[in-house]
Amino acid sequence: MTEFRSFLSLSDAGEDGLAAILADAGARKGARAGWPKGRVDADAPLRDCVLAMVFEKNSTRTRVSFDVGMRQLGGQTIVMEAGQMQLGRGEPVSDTARVLSGYVDAIMLRTDDHAKLENLAAHASVPVINGLTDRSHPCQIVADLLTIQETGRALPGLKVAWLGDGNNVLASLIEAAALLRFDVIAACPQGFQPDEAVVTEGRGRARVVASPHEAVEGADLIVTDSWISMGQAHADTKLAAMLPYQVTADLMARAKPDASFLHCLPAHRGEEVATDVIDGPRSLVWAEAENRLHAQKSILRWCFGQIG
Repeated sequence: MTEFRSFLSLSDAGEDGLAAILADAGARKGARAGWPKGRVDADAPLRDCVLAMVFEKNSTRTRVSFDVGMRQLGGQTIVMEAGQMQLGRGEPVSDTARVLSGYVDAIMLRTDDHAKLENLAAHASVPVINGLTDRSHPCQIVADLLTIQETGRALPGLKVAWLGDGNNVLASLIEAAALLRFDVIAACPQGFQPDEAVVTEGRGRARVVASPHEAVEGADLIVTDSWISMGQAHADTKLAAMLPYQVTADLMARAKPDASFLHCLPAHRGEEVATDVIDGPRSLVWAEAENRLHAQKSILRWCFGQIG
């Protein structure tokens, strides 16, 4: 295939591309209703294509959703742990990019360093997809947006409250807000706010506050994430700072009566979210997790120039 695009951030797709990805994901999900998970989509749009998935960080949802999604699209997958590759023994990312480009049709990387992703994309001659970096998590936000749309809500004009860490997931949520015209109010403790550059990327659609009560007031959705990322130091100090930002039933009650709760998982009940919230009737986390599958499929199709 000669026409391809890499998906390193939501801005790579832009407003129109993101809208096309969401529309395609919803349509393809609906067309498969009731099917066995292993059945190939009727059109098999990526028949004969191979996706390499490279993991430098642990994964459940990213690994399984891309693997099953590629198979449903008619393609094949290769899963590689960086520690079992020459990449883990010091081979330059640029060399790995050139080598893999000769073997596969697309590469997904889940890593701790966004610069590695950019380096991979710069030297690959196939699409490269951001499966997560320390800077952003665009695939997760596509799934979140699809989940929100499935509730019947239109994205423009929504108020989304974020509670907790100013991390990579929040950065991609703010990026989406700028593209699709909804508002993000992030309540983060001192020392854990997102970088000012991240807020600026929201084009006036994002702001950071100190009070969780202020953030959730009148919100359509309340979103959080794990407070302690894999390998993160000073966990006890961070947990103490974050505790007032736990999503509780009291905070949910301050949002709109029909407000929903989102969490990209894995979750730590009793830390960033109370059990009665994540397992309660206003939680969308299980639909959100399933939608990673449908989102990845349409992201792949966008990368191959089939939509958007």
